[in-house]
Amino acid sequence: MKYLDEFNDPELAGRLFDEIARVTTRRWAIMEVCGGQTHSIIRNGIDQLLPDRIELIHGPGCPVCVTPLGVIDKALEIASRPDVIFCSFGDMLRVPGSGRDLFQVKSLGGDVRIVYSPLDAVQLAEQHPDRQVVFFAIGFETTAPANAMAVHLAAQRGLTNFSVLVSHVLVPPAISAIASSPVSRVDGFLAAGHVCSVMGTWQYGPLVEQYGLPIVVTGFEPLDVLDGIRRVVVQLEAGEARLENAYARVVSDAGNEPAQRMIDDVFEVCDRQWRGIGMIPASGWRLSSRYAAFDAELRFGVDGIDTPESSVCRAGEVLQGLIKPNECEAFGTTCTPRNPLGATMVSSEGACAAYYQYRRLDTVPVSIGVG
Repeated sequence: MKYLDEFNDPELAGRLFDEIARVTTRRWAIMEVCGGQTHSIIRNGIDQLLPDRIELIHGPGCPVCVTPLGVIDKALEIASRPDVIFCSFGDMLRVPGSGRDLFQVKSLGGDVRIVYSPLDAVQLAEQHPDRQVVFFAIGFETTAPANAMAVHLAAQRGLTNFSVLVSHVLVPPAISAIASSPVSRVDGFLAAGHVCSVMGTWQYGPLVEQYGLPIVVTGFEPLDVLDGIRRVVVQLEAGEARLENAYARVVSDAGNEPAQRMIDDVFEVCDRQWRGIGMIPASGWRLSSRYAAFDAELRFGVDGIDTPESSVCRAGEVLQGLIKPNECEAFGTTCTPRNPLGATMVSSEGACAAYYQYRRLDTVPVSIGVG
């Protein structure tokens, strides 16, 4: 069936819900990987309108949320220095470090600036040759091309006062870590369409074959998400596991090849720590040796900072799909957007933020170990 010529079509939404209900005969748990999809699901009540047999599990699809506490503390240390202009996207400024956040550093006199592109930070470095300009380069594969381009341009222009604090993470290794976990309940995945628009779908076929789980690439509109859920359920009910691209208007198998070449020039794959989850091998990017001079960790000597995670915040269990946000004892009480314990409560794609914003406030204390 072909869907999604229109995004706001109640009749089509009804047909999608009806088909999902008609084909569902067993209990299935489906994980949406992207935090943008989580917000679409919670904002529109999709999970509440699906058959009771279908559970939607929220995954680690928010790069702000999975940025380790130690990296946040490195950012705070660099941003506090008087010779630094520290540039970041706005969603990082409320993320708590071990004792403060970037807004508090700014209130204490640090020159912390919100930018809308890493190229804005390059421009600031040109305009302020007497200051060190640092860009906080986080994100999944989606933001990597622009961040790589910023480093490439800085090198091309000979800007010795520009550097990046990198915490890039990759989606396929995260899916692999979840699918291989002995406590995973996931029967199928909704993959993030914006990531695949850059990297293509070719990395996901091997994951389907290895774990025998359907993966459907989809977008973020409610009908996109519903269509993705329908496709996963149809596969599961038929005993199949295939890779499907339900976002073909944006995503191709090969992806954006010029963007990938830029990434390959500037970054190299590395092991990466995920906040609340732990180390996932080959799950991140760091600057390649060719561009090591632009590494803010080395330039400012903060590479040794390694902060232990909070023992109170259960964001790691939320990010692994082991609990829902409102099953955490701190949710909505000691942890709120005004006083967050973790990034999942303040990120624009955080699952805890979605539950709080859209009033899923009933708490159910549980005890589930982290896998």
